Amino acid sequence: MQEVDIMSEDREAKVAAAPAGASRSHGVAGVPDDRPAPPRRRLVVKPILTYPKPVPHPQTSWRNWGGIQSAADLEAETRRIRGELDALKGKADFPLEFMPLSAVRGAAELDAIAEARQADALLVYAAGDGAGDLMAEVNLLEKWGKDTVFFVRHQSGPLYYWYEGVSARFHRQHTDDQATRTIRCDDTVVDRMDDVLWRLRALAGLRATVGSRVLAIGWPDARVWPSEESVEPVRRHWKFAVQPVSYDELGKRLEAARARQRAEAYLQLPGTKLETELPAVENAFLLEGVFRGLLDQTGCRAITVAACMSAILPVAQTTACLALSVLNDAGYLAWCEADFPALPAATLLANISGRPVFFCAPGYPHHGTIMLAHCSAPRKMDGQHVLPARIMTHFESDYGAAPRVEFPAGQSVSMVVPDYASQRWLGLSGEIVSNLSVAACRTQVEVRYGASSLALAKRMHGYRWALALGDYLREVGYALRRVGIAWDCLTPVAENHPEKA
Repeated sequence: MQEVDIMSEDREAKVAAAPAGASRSHGVAGVPDDRPAPPRRRLVVKPILTYPKPVPHPQTSWRNWGGIQSAADLEAETRRIRGELDALKGKADFPLEFMPLSAVRGAAELDAIAEARQADALLVYAAGDGAGDLMAEVNLLEKWGKDTVFFVRHQSGPLYYWYEGVSARFHRQHTDDQATRTIRCDDTVVDRMDDVLWRLRALAGLRATVGSRVLAIGWPDARVWPSEESVEPVRRHWKFAVQPVSYDELGKRLEAARARQRAEAYLQLPGTKLETELPAVENAFLLEGVFRGLLDQTGCRAITVAACMSAILPVAQTTACLALSVLNDAGYLAWCEADFPALPAATLLANISGRPVFFCAPGYPHHGTIMLAHCSAPRKMDGQHVLPARIMTHFESDYGAAPRVEFPAGQSVSMVVPDYASQRWLGLSGEIVSNLSVAACRTQVEVRYGASSLALAKRMHGYRWALALGDYLREVGYALRRVGIAWDCLTPVAENHPEKA
């Protein structure tokens, strides 16, 4: 993947104080005046058809494998591809745009496609061997270094030559080992457009994550974790641009804001029960409104809060939990703790799934289950419906406002476990068993997983986990290869899932 041209840090960008009364009124999740977060970045894909034009020569082998033998065959195939692209775009649950299809023969024609340089990714329908320069054509794709999905037909249309040649002649370059660097075995799809779609979903999530601008409340500070040194792997792999805002600046903005009306509207949502003081909820929406203003001003979609169990309490007169929950429901990426080693996992999973992610702390795996808990869980975990919640105090401080969200039993989930060093992430799928009620963070989800508890315990790294409803592990593994992070998936690998590293 091409590197994103963005500075890894922007300490010189200071956030100017807004004039008194300048903060805008925003809605909450499920309330008519809701204003969503900025959309995910669109993935722009250039489709390319490479095709042969065989000419008969007596007493010679004048053609390779392949069902495209004539101009009529080529015309029919381009119509088929355009129909498939229209269907793919219609099914995509992420922002996707296809450039016009280009049909080429040989490396010279391929190299002349100027649009390909502007695309985020390539979808190569590899039907033919070009005009006698077979290896030059495919090796040019490798040289470009772009994210590429290599599609070949076996039975979904006319047979493509590269159904035979892609392994020995391209991936292995006439050796016994993987020789290509950027386009690898898990980039090759046979026949099934659904397998193209999930790979594009993974690339879209990756493109939306690399180079993210993150608003960091109260960080950096010598009194809070993580240290600057511990964030270095995140900057190296993910190129996050951190926009710091001090608690002094946050306090100035809070003095000018008002939020009573929005708090009352939130508490009227179906399934919402108030079990803390009303002023704590009002102050949470005051805080959320100020966060939105800062996000708008700094051009960030993501936010994290350092020392959120201590330093922010006297400044906001509440906890950050409910404010972060509401921001996630609105489509922002809002994480507590300023846990930078774990933020890329939550951000990538949210960008791939298009859904809010539960950023949580795990218990210890045992007997096939584990409890995941935190006090800032989103309520719109499927991206649409508001889950029931009790609005309570934050557990550790017994203060402020935090949602205890009731997750649906029986729902399948994807869990991603990042390490501190940004070297190897763990993935596993599971099913929600129940919502617990023990002395811990307010939202408590018991998850059953299909793996050995001892194997999971031995391979857990880092600290916090990311959980999303649905199955997105194959997309996460496919994306991670492109940023140099190994993928250790405990869930049995299904057909066309990326293998464990």
